[in-house]
Amino acid sequence: AFKKGRWRNRVSDNFLPDGSCSLRSDPVETAIFPPPSGVPAPEKQDFSCAFQPIVDIRKKRVFSYEALLRGIGQESARQILDRTPPDQLYDLDSRSRLFALQMAAHLQLTAHLNLNMVPSSAMNHPAAIPDVLETAEKCGLQPEQVVLEVLESEVVDDLDAFASTIRRHRGTKLRFAIDDFGAGHAGLNMLAEFQPNLLKLDMNLLRGVDNKGPRQAIIKGIMVTATDLGIDVIAEGVETPDEFRWLRDEGIWLFQGYLFAK
Repeated sequence: AFKKGRWRNRVSDNFLPDGSCSLRSDPVETAIFPPPSGVPAPEKQDFSCAFQPIVDIRKKRVFSYEALLRGIGQESARQILDRTPPDQLYDLDSRSRLFALQMAAHLQLTAHLNLNMVPSSAMNHPAAIPDVLETAEKCGLQPEQVVLEVLESEVVDDLDAFASTIRRHRGTKLRFAIDDFGAGHAGLNMLAEFQPNLLKLDMNLLRGVDNKGPRQAIIKGIMVTATDLGIDVIAEGVETPDEFRWLRDEGIWLFQGYLFAK
Protein backbone atom coordinates (compact mmCIF):
# COMPACT_ATOMS: atom_id res chain seq x y z
CA ALA A 1 0.00 0.00 0.00
CA PHE A 2 2.86 2.39 0.78
CA LYS A 3 4.59 1.75 -2.56
CA LYS A 4 1.35 2.55 -4.37
CA GLY A 5 0.76 5.74 -2.43
CA ARG A 6 -2.30 4.36 -0.66
CA TRP A 7 -0.90 3.72 2.83
CA ARG A 8 -2.79 6.66 4.37
CA ASN A 9 -6.02 4.94 3.33
CA ARG A 10 -5.03 1.97 5.50
CA VAL A 11 -3.89 3.80 8.62
CA SER A 12 -6.34 6.40 9.86
CA ASP A 13 -5.35 9.65 11.54
CA ASN A 14 -7.97 8.80 14.15
CA PHE A 15 -5.88 7.36 16.99
CA LEU A 16 -7.82 5.63 19.75
CA PRO A 17 -7.16 5.95 23.51
CA ASP A 18 -5.33 2.60 23.63
CA GLY A 19 -2.87 3.78 20.99
CA SER A 20 -4.41 1.79 18.15
CA CYS A 21 -6.12 3.37 15.17
CA SER A 22 -9.16 2.58 13.09
CA LEU A 23 -8.75 1.67 9.43
CA ARG A 24 -10.55 4.21 7.30
CA SER A 25 -9.73 6.66 4.54
CA ASP A 26 -9.85 10.39 5.32
CA PRO A 27 -8.70 12.22 2.18
CA VAL A 28 -8.57 15.97 1.69
CA GLU A 29 -10.98 16.90 -1.06
CA THR A 30 -12.47 20.12 -2.32
CA ALA A 31 -15.70 20.45 -0.37
CA ILE A 32 -18.43 22.98 0.20
CA PHE A 33 -19.11 23.28 3.92
CA PRO A 34 -22.35 24.62 5.43
CA PRO A 35 -22.07 28.41 5.70
CA PRO A 36 -22.14 29.65 9.29
CA SER A 37 -24.93 32.13 9.91
CA GLY A 38 -25.45 34.92 12.39
CA VAL A 39 -21.79 35.14 13.40
CA PRO A 40 -20.96 38.76 14.27
CA ALA A 41 -17.80 40.46 13.07
CA PRO A 42 -14.92 39.92 15.50
CA GLU A 43 -13.91 42.68 17.87
CA LYS A 44 -11.50 45.19 16.35
CA GLN A 45 -7.82 44.40 16.88
CA ASP A 46 -4.56 46.20 16.17
CA PHE A 47 -4.26 44.03 13.04
CA SER A 48 -6.49 42.60 10.34
CA CYS A 49 -6.30 39.75 7.84
CA ALA A 50 -6.72 39.07 4.15
CA PHE A 51 -7.99 35.86 2.57
CA GLN A 52 -6.13 34.59 -0.50
CA PRO A 53 -7.76 31.72 -2.41
CA ILE A 54 -6.17 28.38 -3.19
CA VAL A 55 -7.91 27.07 -6.31
CA ASP A 56 -8.72 23.55 -7.47
CA ILE A 57 -8.20 23.52 -11.24
CA ARG A 58 -9.94 20.15 -11.59
CA LYS A 59 -13.25 21.34 -10.18
CA LYS A 60 -12.69 25.00 -11.10
CA ARG A 61 -13.55 26.40 -7.70
CA VAL A 62 -11.90 27.63 -4.52
CA PHE A 63 -10.38 24.83 -2.44
CA SER A 64 -9.40 27.01 0.52
CA TYR A 65 -8.65 30.53 1.68
CA GLU A 66 -5.36 31.25 3.43
CA ALA A 67 -5.71 33.82 6.20
CA LEU A 68 -2.84 36.30 5.89
CA LEU A 69 -1.89 38.70 8.68
CA ARG A 70 -2.21 42.36 7.68
CA GLY A 71 -2.06 45.71 9.45
CA ILE A 72 -4.98 48.09 9.79
CA GLY A 73 -3.30 50.21 7.13
CA GLN A 74 -2.58 47.16 4.94
CA GLU A 75 0.93 46.73 6.37
CA SER A 76 2.51 43.37 5.54
CA ALA A 77 2.83 40.54 8.03
CA ARG A 78 6.60 41.12 8.15
CA GLN A 79 6.11 44.78 9.15
CA ILE A 80 3.76 43.76 11.96
CA LEU A 81 6.07 41.02 13.25
CA ASP A 82 9.13 43.29 13.14
CA ARG A 83 7.46 45.88 15.36
CA THR A 84 6.13 43.31 17.85
CA PRO A 85 8.32 42.70 20.95
CA PRO A 86 9.60 39.09 21.11
CA ASP A 87 7.70 38.35 24.33
CA GLN A 88 4.43 39.29 22.61
CA LEU A 89 4.86 37.23 19.43
CA TYR A 90 2.97 34.17 20.66
CA ASP A 91 0.05 36.31 21.82
CA LEU A 92 -0.12 37.93 18.38
CA ASP A 93 0.24 34.53 16.67
CA SER A 94 -2.65 33.10 18.70
CA ARG A 95 -4.96 36.13 18.46
CA SER A 96 -4.51 36.38 14.70
CA ARG A 97 -5.58 32.74 14.18
CA LEU A 98 -8.70 33.11 16.30
CA PHE A 99 -9.53 36.44 14.63
CA ALA A 100 -9.25 34.77 11.20
CA LEU A 101 -11.64 32.00 12.26
CA GLN A 102 -14.19 34.52 13.48
CA MET A 103 -13.88 36.66 10.37
CA ALA A 104 -14.17 33.63 8.06
CA ALA A 105 -17.36 32.59 9.82
CA HIS A 106 -18.72 36.16 9.69
CA LEU A 107 -18.03 36.23 5.93
CA GLN A 108 -19.73 32.81 5.62
CA LEU A 109 -16.79 31.20 3.84
CA THR A 110 -17.68 27.65 2.79
CA ALA A 111 -14.27 26.39 1.61
CA HIS A 112 -11.36 25.16 3.75
CA LEU A 113 -9.50 27.78 5.81
CA ASN A 114 -5.69 27.72 6.03
CA LEU A 115 -4.15 29.15 9.20
CA ASN A 116 -0.42 29.60 9.80
CA MET A 117 1.22 28.20 12.93
CA VAL A 118 4.90 28.12 13.83
CA PRO A 119 6.04 24.75 15.26
CA SER A 120 7.05 26.29 18.59
CA SER A 121 3.46 27.44 19.19
CA ALA A 122 2.18 23.88 18.89
CA MET A 123 4.97 22.46 21.07
CA ASN A 124 5.34 25.08 23.79
CA HIS A 125 1.73 26.13 24.23
CA PRO A 126 -0.57 23.12 24.80
CA ALA A 127 -3.69 25.26 24.34
CA ALA A 128 -2.72 26.53 20.86
CA ILE A 129 -4.46 23.81 18.82
CA PRO A 130 -7.39 23.24 21.25
CA ASP A 131 -8.08 26.99 21.12
CA VAL A 132 -8.42 26.74 17.34
CA LEU A 133 -10.85 23.82 17.65
CA GLU A 134 -12.92 25.54 20.33
CA THR A 135 -13.17 28.81 18.38
CA ALA A 136 -14.06 26.98 15.16
CA GLU A 137 -16.86 25.12 16.95
CA LYS A 138 -18.22 28.34 18.48
CA CYS A 139 -18.23 29.96 15.04
CA GLY A 140 -19.98 27.05 13.34
CA LEU A 141 -16.96 25.93 11.31
CA GLN A 142 -16.23 22.22 10.84
CA PRO A 143 -12.93 20.81 12.27
CA GLU A 144 -12.11 19.23 8.90
CA GLN A 145 -12.58 22.64 7.30
CA VAL A 146 -9.48 24.00 9.07
CA VAL A 147 -5.95 23.45 7.74
CA LEU A 148 -3.05 24.35 10.05
CA GLU A 149 0.02 25.34 8.04
CA VAL A 150 3.26 24.61 9.87
CA LEU A 151 6.06 26.92 8.77
CA GLU A 152 8.96 24.83 7.47
CA SER A 153 11.24 27.86 7.59
CA GLU A 154 11.36 27.73 11.40
CA VAL A 155 13.79 25.03 12.46
CA VAL A 156 12.29 22.39 14.73
CA ASP A 157 14.86 21.34 17.32
CA ASP A 158 13.05 18.16 18.36
CA LEU A 159 11.19 16.65 15.42
CA ASP A 160 10.09 13.61 17.42
CA ALA A 161 8.41 15.81 20.03
CA PHE A 162 6.81 17.95 17.33
CA ALA A 163 5.47 14.91 15.46
CA SER A 164 4.11 13.51 18.74
CA THR A 165 2.34 16.82 19.44
CA ILE A 166 0.66 16.76 16.03
CA ARG A 167 -0.33 13.09 16.33
CA ARG A 168 -2.27 13.87 19.50
CA HIS A 169 -4.58 16.06 17.42
CA ARG A 170 -4.99 13.84 14.35
CA GLY A 171 -8.28 12.42 15.58
CA THR A 172 -9.86 15.89 15.71
CA LYS A 173 -10.18 15.90 11.89
CA LEU A 174 -8.00 19.00 11.63
CA ARG A 175 -5.87 19.02 8.49
CA PHE A 176 -2.16 19.81 8.55
CA ALA A 177 0.13 21.28 5.89
CA ILE A 178 3.83 22.09 5.63
CA ASP A 179 4.19 25.65 4.35
CA ASP A 180 7.06 27.04 2.22
CA PHE A 181 8.50 23.57 1.66
CA GLY A 182 12.02 23.93 0.31
CA ALA A 183 12.74 27.27 1.95
CA GLY A 184 13.98 26.26 5.39
CA HIS A 185 16.39 23.91 7.12
CA ALA A 186 14.10 21.16 8.38
CA GLY A 187 12.24 20.19 5.20
CA LEU A 188 13.06 16.56 4.49
CA ASN A 189 13.57 15.65 8.14
CA MET A 190 10.23 17.24 9.01
CA LEU A 191 8.53 15.37 6.18
CA ALA A 192 10.05 12.09 7.36
CA GLU A 193 8.77 12.49 10.91
CA PHE A 194 5.51 14.36 10.25
CA GLN A 195 3.45 13.40 7.22
CA PRO A 196 0.99 16.26 6.58
CA ASN A 197 -2.17 16.14 4.51
CA LEU A 198 -0.87 18.91 2.26
CA LEU A 199 2.51 20.29 1.22
CA LYS A 200 2.99 23.81 -0.15
CA LEU A 201 5.96 24.30 -2.45
CA ASP A 202 7.94 27.45 -1.70
CA MET A 203 7.30 30.18 -4.25
CA ASN A 204 11.01 30.83 -4.82
CA LEU A 205 11.44 27.21 -5.92
CA LEU A 206 8.63 27.68 -8.46
CA ARG A 207 9.80 30.99 -9.88
CA GLY A 208 10.57 30.55 -13.60
CA VAL A 209 10.31 26.76 -13.28
CA ASP A 210 9.10 26.48 -16.88
CA ASN A 211 12.66 27.10 -18.16
CA LYS A 212 14.92 26.09 -15.26
CA GLY A 213 15.97 22.45 -15.43
CA PRO A 214 17.40 22.05 -11.90
CA ARG A 215 14.18 23.36 -10.34
CA GLN A 216 12.15 21.06 -12.55
CA ALA A 217 14.19 18.06 -11.39
CA ILE A 218 13.74 18.96 -7.72
CA ILE A 219 9.97 19.43 -8.08
CA LYS A 220 9.63 16.16 -9.98
CA GLY A 221 11.38 14.40 -7.08
CA ILE A 222 9.14 16.07 -4.50
CA MET A 223 6.06 15.03 -6.47
CA VAL A 224 7.15 11.38 -6.48
CA THR A 225 7.75 11.50 -2.72
CA ALA A 226 4.43 13.24 -2.04
CA THR A 227 2.55 10.69 -4.14
CA ASP A 228 4.15 7.79 -2.26
CA LEU A 229 3.23 9.43 1.06
CA GLY A 230 -0.34 10.23 -0.01
CA ILE A 231 0.23 13.99 0.31
CA ASP A 232 -1.40 16.55 -1.99
CA VAL A 233 0.83 19.36 -3.26
CA ILE A 234 -0.07 23.05 -3.49
CA ALA A 235 1.92 25.29 -5.85
CA GLU A 236 2.21 28.59 -3.96
CA GLY A 237 3.10 31.97 -5.44
CA VAL A 238 2.40 31.12 -9.09
CA GLU A 239 2.54 34.31 -11.15
CA THR A 240 2.82 33.44 -14.86
CA PRO A 241 0.85 31.24 -17.25
CA ASP A 242 4.05 29.38 -18.21
CA GLU A 243 4.78 28.48 -14.57
CA PHE A 244 1.20 27.30 -14.18
CA ARG A 245 1.22 25.15 -17.33
CA TRP A 246 4.46 23.37 -16.40
CA LEU A 247 3.26 22.62 -12.86
CA ARG A 248 -0.15 21.52 -14.09
CA ASP A 249 1.47 19.09 -16.52
CA GLU A 250 3.38 17.57 -13.58
CA GLY A 251 0.09 16.65 -11.91
CA ILE A 252 -0.39 19.55 -9.50
CA TRP A 253 -4.05 20.59 -9.17
CA LEU A 254 -3.99 23.04 -6.28
CA PHE A 255 -2.68 26.54 -7.02
CA GLN A 256 -2.23 29.80 -5.13
CA GLY A 257 -0.69 33.05 -6.37
CA TYR A 258 -1.15 36.37 -8.10
CA LEU A 259 -1.93 34.64 -11.41
CA PHE A 260 -5.25 33.63 -9.84
CA ALA A 261 -5.94 36.27 -7.18
CA LYS A 262 -4.11 38.63 -4.84
